[in-house]
Amino acid sequence: QTIRELQPEWRITIVSGESTYHYSRPALMYVFMGHMRYQETKPFEDHYWAEQRLDLMRGWVTGIDTEAKRLSFSDERTLDYDKLLLATGSISNKFGWPGQDLPGVQGLYSLMDLKALYENAKRAKHAVIVGGGLIGIELAEMLVSRNITVTFLVREQSYWSNVLPPEESAMVTRLIQAHGIDLQTGAELAEILPGEDGAVASVKTKAGQEIPCQLVGLTAGVRPNLAVTEGSGIPTGRGILVNDWLETDIPDVYAAGDCAEIKTAGEERNRLEQVWYTGKLQGRAVGKVIAGHPEDYDAGLWYNSAKFLDLEYQTYGRVWAKPREGETHHWWEEPTGPRGLRIVEEGGAVTGFNAMGLRLRHRVCERWILEKASLDYVLEHLAEANFDPELYRRFEPEIQRALRAAPVSV
Repeated sequence: QTIRELQPEWRITIVSGESTYHYSRPALMYVFMGHMRYQETKPFEDHYWAEQRLDLMRGWVTGIDTEAKRLSFSDERTLDYDKLLLATGSISNKFGWPGQDLPGVQGLYSLMDLKALYENAKRAKHAVIVGGGLIGIELAEMLVSRNITVTFLVREQSYWSNVLPPEESAMVTRLIQAHGIDLQTGAELAEILPGEDGAVASVKTKAGQEIPCQLVGLTAGVRPNLAVTEGSGIPTGRGILVNDWLETDIPDVYAAGDCAEIKTAGEERNRLEQVWYTGKLQGRAVGKVIAGHPEDYDAGLWYNSAKFLDLEYQTYGRVWAKPREGETHHWWEEPTGPRGLRIVEEGGAVTGFNAMGLRLRHRVCERWILEKASLDYVLEHLAEANFDPELYRRFEPEIQRALRAAPVSV
């Protein structure tokens, strides 16, 4: 879209082996649960692409010749390019578990994964999900909606405790258990065992427990999808290596989104930014670079949102699982919950928010952080951030009284 805005005469071709039209990947769960139809996951009407003169080409790229500037496809077609953007996204992590490629074992990332899940769910009475991230809990909710019993193996002692502070992690852990999901913490997968038909029949944990099942979801995170770069000479590390303009070391080859690894100076680790909003920002930034209007990519203030079953979660700024030196964490939790608010303060200024079961206005929270508002100011004006529907109960007075009287420092 950005290239088209800036270069109205250029020919632009979008290549995908997965689908003809762009769709919202996080909406896959709602298709499976019957809340949406596939056509409702597409942000644009099908006629949009032709109107914008954006050519859509369906096919799997199997090779990139960067000297000839040519793509090769699995069906022996080729396509020449002047400039090439790689936006190949992620693939589900696998860690070499015995049996990880058995029938009935899968991740959840693509339309092909969704199709496989429809088939695998037909024979499943009990499923085991491995890995306690966002995709894992989405898959658990999807399977429970089909009356499939779910065992959830999480190696941490509490759900997503490597990302969430203890109170938020405990809140989600209780919620998972309340929904009838068998959450086993401190549990790690050792191997996946086949039955007589060759499909998955059980899993064994490192503690020696064997759990019968007919479906295994591997949701221990994702990693950049680098398959298309093999043999191309395009430099890769964890992802496709790019600079702040999202350029690779190969002339006229760029990368953006989940697959891009942004190089950083000094000893700081290169950045992988695998959330939806950074993908969108990177797309616009690299579009400007490709179109000849370069500017450094800036991810801006970190934020993210998710839904744990029926509990909404938002985070603004950096809220670490454990307070860093100089930080004070202020936590309020509704006794009858599940609702909570964490405000992080450093050097007299608010630097982050976690909202559990409360909806906060993104722009308001972002402004407070960027303007280095004090905790007293934020509490005084907390109602400005409220984004819950009009007739919902308001919690600002309770939060203000609790944090002013005796803020809890974690």
